[in-house]
Amino acid sequence: MSTSSPDALLARLNDSQRTRLRVYIGAAPGVGKTYEMLHEAHDLRSRGLDVVVGYVETYGRRETEAQIGDLELIPRRTVDHRGVTLDEMDVDAIIRRKPQVVLVDELAHTNVPGSRHAKRYEDVLDLLDAGIHVMTAVNIQHLETLNDAVARVTGVRVRETVPDTFLDRADEVINVDATVEELRSRLREGKIYKPDKVEQALTNFFRKGNLSTLRELALRAVADEIGEKAASYRQQEGLEPALIPERVMVCMSSNAQAPRVLRTGARIAGRLGARWYAVYVETPGERPGQIQPDDSEALRQNITLAESLGATVVRVKAARAADGLVAFAQREGITHVIFGQSARSRWEVLWHGSTLNKFLSSVRDAAVQVVPFEDLSSALRSK
Repeated sequence: MSTSSPDALLARLNDSQRTRLRVYIGAAPGVGKTYEMLHEAHDLRSRGLDVVVGYVETYGRRETEAQIGDLELIPRRTVDHRGVTLDEMDVDAIIRRKPQVVLVDELAHTNVPGSRHAKRYEDVLDLLDAGIHVMTAVNIQHLETLNDAVARVTGVRVRETVPDTFLDRADEVINVDATVEELRSRLREGKIYKPDKVEQALTNFFRKGNLSTLRELALRAVADEIGEKAASYRQQEGLEPALIPERVMVCMSSNAQAPRVLRTGARIAGRLGARWYAVYVETPGERPGQIQPDDSEALRQNITLAESLGATVVRVKAARAADGLVAFAQREGITHVIFGQSARSRWEVLWHGSTLNKFLSSVRDAAVQVVPFEDLSSALRSK
């Protein structure tokens, strides 16, 4: 798709004969998959799409609960199982409601016996068949082919799995990332598990070595899926197989938190043995003489860091950040893209749109990784 209009994703969803599936993958609980999915849901709704929440599990995380905001929630159905009342996603109610887009969390969940299907991913397939676009989330350890590898690394056998073929149905697979230290900090702060489970998790599943391996597995799974889709497309079109060199693009900005995105890009490029670019889009508001002094200094420091990490720094001029990033990625044959994404108010999303969504609507053959920015104001208040 060549268009870079802010409404490109909306147009594609409305015009497509095939319902679309977007999967958010993370290395572990707490990376921000659900939060990111909700953020994008507000973005889509601000553009006029009918978006509902079919099932979202917040685990009591305040940030995630707040991100739901005023999104419509489809009531869950209650099921009595062996004397215990359980909540399940109401697939029939969603199909009757017939929204354009539905959010479905906890993709690997096993349904209560007697449900329409044994597994939630099967429910998702029904929703797609009913003409409803789906956004869903899953952790990398729940992919069937990685089950043994995860058990060897972590010592934990994950019982609930999703077949890898489910990803073949996905139109977009997005890796939502967080650093090892950030995940462990979130765990200590009680943002992932309840306090009585924190120490056990830190010494078991959330050990540094485990998290590093899981992050690499998530990255490779997304990259492999993109590669398979590209190869399938070439085969369908009768094109010769092509050996495409890996090229990594980091979307650099004047944000003070950009260094973590740059370091992620350097690490990925190193593992792939790839050339990488730190791309900064100079919009009219950030031209010399227009950019704020603090932003200008942050940008200078980010450029210096990018160069020290081995990046080729590229400055692109465009009216909107997404336009410049799309043009560069298409011109240079970028295969991996790293975004920094911060939580923004819905007014900001409505007015400016989502750079990530605009990019995804135009660049179909690149693996995308999202590095969430920390809410600095919240961090300062918590100190």
